[in-house]
Amino acid sequence: MSELALFGGKPAVTYVGTDKTDGSDMFKWPIVTDEDREAVLDVLNKGSMSGTDVTKEFEKEFCEWVGAKYALGTNNGTAALHAAMFGVGLGRGDELICPSITYWASCTSAYSLGATVVFADVDPDTLCLDPKKLEEKITDKTKAIMVVHYCAHPADMDPIMEIAKKHNLKVIEDVSHAQGGKYKGRMLGTIGDVGAASLMSGKSLAIGEAGILWTDDIEVYERATAFGSYERFSAAVPETEYLKPLIGIPFGGYKHRMHQMSAAMGRVQLKHYDERCAEINRALKYFEEKTKDLPGLKLVHVDESDGSTMAGWYVPVMLYDEKAFDGLSLSRFCEAMCAEGVMIKPGINRPLHTHPLFQTIDVFHDGKPTRVAFSDEDIREMDKNLPESDVTNARSFMVPWFKHYRPEIIDQYADAFRKVVANYKELLDGDKGNVGVLGGWHRYNHTKKS
Repeated sequence: MSELALFGGKPAVTYVGTDKTDGSDMFKWPIVTDEDREAVLDVLNKGSMSGTDVTKEFEKEFCEWVGAKYALGTNNGTAALHAAMFGVGLGRGDELICPSITYWASCTSAYSLGATVVFADVDPDTLCLDPKKLEEKITDKTKAIMVVHYCAHPADMDPIMEIAKKHNLKVIEDVSHAQGGKYKGRMLGTIGDVGAASLMSGKSLAIGEAGILWTDDIEVYERATAFGSYERFSAAVPETEYLKPLIGIPFGGYKHRMHQMSAAMGRVQLKHYDERCAEINRALKYFEEKTKDLPGLKLVHVDESDGSTMAGWYVPVMLYDEKAFDGLSLSRFCEAMCAEGVMIKPGINRPLHTHPLFQTIDVFHDGKPTRVAFSDEDIREMDKNLPESDVTNARSFMVPWFKHYRPEIIDQYADAFRKVVANYKELLDGDKGNVGVLGGWHRYNHTKKS
């Protein structure tokens, strides 16, 4: 009998149970304690869910933690990115450059501002925006660059900022995957003009359903406040001169206000975040050490020697080289891994430049696809030069996102990889190639024991 569980062998991952002693909470997140519950209930009991006092305290503590002058809590990460776009002045006829490999919320709000999206390619090793492919996407209509620190890996900010300065472009950092991460010792979100992030329950800094933006630029902050937090824009005279006679006017007509039960939970989660991230980091580094010698597989992680970090390792990703496995498809490899008890699927985010929203859909009934409704040229032609984005989902997959350092359990997962790699030749017979559509647009397939 084959050792592979797919052909009747014993699965490598065998832990079962109902408490932390046997690892059943290895993937449970966020960690919620009585401290969180008491903070949330205090807001509920006071009936101050729609207030701002708790949110302002959270914003203050967030600023101290991240090292920014201003922060604005929002009801979700999409709203934070939306307000950040308005904050930097993105508007009708402008172009926003965004990597194609990311969640759609990184760029879709540009449509509501009358702007459009130009997709740039990603680095094959980091899966973040490739600075070498950035400048070719800049036109006379480019206003801003959306940098996504994808799957916790910091984008290469120094060359990106040099290009932005050269062309007088604004830089928005989408830190939804990397809250608390660093690039060469600098906190992500503090390098560009403004940082923004989702804080929803699936993220590494998870406080319910919420988002936040932060910046050192008072004009960006006040524009973002006027855009989606009009009640706060009414409460204080802005420092930005041209905004003073407009005080109280709801610029966008949006209500982006953060719910205060999320803000209350955020204050508690932030207190423990660095410590919990340190344990996640220890666990993933241990897993990387146990699998780094396997041919054809490479865990995406940053070199920390320059002060860069992965923070909470949101959805850790492994790269797959089918050449090392005699052409074995990623689908077949993942099928064997699932049989071993590691529930993974091929692919990550599908490239956005292939999404109907950016190719054919007419959102505002303009009589043509919205992506070209505000442009004199059909910028969809620029999508033809995204070779790395086009193949990313055939060469990448998510690995278990361990929340605790428990070597005896992590060893089982590492052993599963070692076992499939050692016996991959048995999988070649019957390999039908990559099956169906790889990756997804809406959400990740989180690895967990079912």
